[in-house]
Amino acid sequence: MLSAITRRVDGLRTVARRATAVPVMVRFGVLLCGLLAIVVAWPAPLLTGRFLIPLVLVALWPAIAPSGRGGTVVALFAVAGWVVDTAGFDSRIALWRVLTLATLLYLAHTLTALAALLPYDAMVNLDVPALWLGRAGLVILLSAVVIVLALGLTADLGGDPFQLATLTGLACAVAVTLLLAHTIRRR
Repeated sequence: MLSAITRRVDGLRTVARRATAVPVMVRFGVLLCGLLAIVVAWPAPLLTGRFLIPLVLVALWPAIAPSGRGGTVVALFAVAGWVVDTAGFDSRIALWRVLTLATLLYLAHTLTALAALLPYDAMVNLDVPALWLGRAGLVILLSAVVIVLALGLTADLGGDPFQLATLTGLACAVAVTLLLAHTIRRR
């Protein structure tokens, strides 16, 4: 058992010695986005107490091991915090919080995917994460515009906003699925 611990410590030293700047920055971005998503989602009284350390550790998981299930766990913790805050603490649902949480979760997800592709010791130009984040920013912007337009349409039509938003989301999901299926068949 002592030799296993020694091997792990030596492995951590090797990683720390060989790590390069861009993969470390991407992993820091994973940590930051995951942690901010949890902070936005969870009620403030729970963030100041004894729950803060486990939430930080959960946000740290995908930054350390991006190829695993850590990104999913962070997203589930953020969604659970949102449910606790809105259902348990009766917090008002504000558009800025929904958009911020969706943005942070998407950024955490896409940065986790990039971190999983980049070895910790890869020599990478800053163009790679910049272009990656540029595409993510475009997706976030277009999604926010669609959400705001859909909510504006529901107010104009006088219908239930959740029903129209759900139908709009389903239509967009079907359109993206059909586009991806068409793209795969073309190859």
